Amino acid sequence: MSAQSLLRQNDLGKGNKGTSIPSSALNAAALASIAHIIEQHQDEQGALLPMLHAIQEKVGFVPAEVVPTIANALNISRAEVHGVITYYHFFRQHPAGKQVVQICRAEACQAMGGEALAEHAKAALGCNFHETSADGQFTLEPVYCLGQCGCAPSMTINNDVYARMSVEKFNRLIAAKRGAA
Repeated sequence: MSAQSLLRQNDLGKGNKGTSIPSSALNAAALASIAHIIEQHQDEQGALLPMLHAIQEKVGFVPAEVVPTIANALNISRAEVHGVITYYHFFRQHPAGKQVVQICRAEACQAMGGEALAEHAKAALGCNFHETSADGQFTLEPVYCLGQCGCAPSMTINNDVYARMSVEKFNRLIAAKRGAA
């Protein structure tokens, strides 16, 4: 069975009950891209991780609606697919904001003020970890070690690394990103 027919079989993009992702998040082009990715990877050994990475790269997250399609294509359970998506912190199950802010939660950063930075970021952005600000501009995520332990605390904004962070430096970066939008 092709991925296209699996997508139709699972009624993807029709606003299924029980899903928190709006059907508008999965337009026809996104569904076609996902179907192509599934077809491209389904016969590879160890296909799940490359498939999930490719889907997220293409549409920005791994929609819950595609979990049954992936499971069917790989002949694994939905629970296995869901388990992998939720185990790895880098997979998103919802669309991210325009700017993805990741704050290091590892020990070195914690020892150098990372907890205060994280709490300030939550307050400044108006959202918790794994959430997006009300304006849709920023998604806040924890990350465990950016390899900048000697320059702690550190964070990223859209994969650009910032080290020796302070509340003031955070505020300047966020203001600059808001102004650039």
